[in-house]
Amino acid sequence: MNSENLKHLDKMGGNFPFQCLNERTAFKPRDILKIRLSQQEYAKEAIQQILQELFHIFNNNLTQAAWNETSIKEFQNGLHQQIEKLGTCLSAEMEKEITYPGKENLLLTSLKLKRYFQTINDFLKEKQYSQCAWEIIRAEISRCFLMLNILTKRLQN
Repeated sequence: MNSENLKHLDKMGGNFPFQCLNERTAFKPRDILKIRLSQQEYAKEAIQQILQELFHIFNNNLTQAAWNETSIKEFQNGLHQQIEKLGTCLSAEMEKEITYPGKENLLLTSLKLKRYFQTINDFLKEKQYSQCAWEIIRAEISRCFLMLNILTKRLQN
């Protein structure tokens, strides 16, 4: 599903607009790639949080994003399906009352993710949800999907 959502994200806007190259970002690119998760259960919860944050971002103030409407809907639907499937998986684990040591690591990761996505939201607001701001975010979110692929591969191993 990560690959499909990344394809929809790419199809939404095409090539990065030349006029947006000089825009400055208010967040540190690739911050999300610095997050390290040592245990599988934390990876699942981090993936769910990332997907929920992405869903929230791409369901608000898209009016100035000159993107393909069908691809936007496909991307939003793909995120929603991914969130639902992962939620079902996590619920099944909760029912089994699986607990893991080191919950403080999960809380720290969650806070880092919240901070990262808040900087993205702040950037969009500061730039008044301009087309260039959305294009910069679309490029950054592509990197998020790289992180999701890394986390997903950890779960498969």
